[in-house]
Amino acid sequence: MTKIADVIQVFNCPGPKPNGLQATKEGLWVIDQGNNFVYLLNWKDGHTLKSFETETDKSSGITIDDEGNIWIASTYNCKIYKIDSTSGETIEILESPGQGMNATREHQSEKYQNTGDHGLEWKNGFLYVASPPSQFIHVMDIKSWTEVSRTKVPGYRVHGIAWAKEEGNIWAADTAMGIVTRIRLSDGRVYDSFRVPHPVQIHGMTIKDNVIWYCDDRRPIGYLDVSMEPDF
Repeated sequence: MTKIADVIQVFNCPGPKPNGLQATKEGLWVIDQGNNFVYLLNWKDGHTLKSFETETDKSSGITIDDEGNIWIASTYNCKIYKIDSTSGETIEILESPGQGMNATREHQSEKYQNTGDHGLEWKNGFLYVASPPSQFIHVMDIKSWTEVSRTKVPGYRVHGIAWAKEEGNIWAADTAMGIVTRIRLSDGRVYDSFRVPHPVQIHGMTIKDNVIWYCDDRRPIGYLDVSMEPDF
């Protein structure tokens, strides 16, 4: 039996191409790949609480650390940016750990450039970085910017990631395959999965009250109505 999520659109992003989400008490943080703006949106109707332009390049992931700083995966220049959430100023620029050529573009590498990472999450002083080129989630120590571990993810174009309620588990969306999977980070073991019906594409992803929120890069933002317990 295959689980299929009902996609509930709540509002549209104020920017043209949302690509990363992070849930917070203050609202929903969004990074837009089309204009490189960060938005903080009201959960109910999507009105903008705060916005500013970043120095990133076609970004695809966003998260917040314990000090309130924003981290953004700047995809086209293969960097990770640390940004002050109050001023919008760049604090630090680091190398994307998973940068490279996406698997589906290897046969036409003369036409395409290497790109960087996408989904980001934060926990206990570590940045979790989902990378389509490497097909891994890289766990980075932000103090030394060294990789402490990595986990292979299902599929070939991982994008958004979000913490599961089960300790040590994370939800990972594969945009190209239309599948969201719950895996154990210690070894990549799969515990649950569901499909997202065409034509919706899950780019950014986050979780609030054990409900997964998504953004499609054609502007829709909403949540996925699906059982969070495996039934196969």
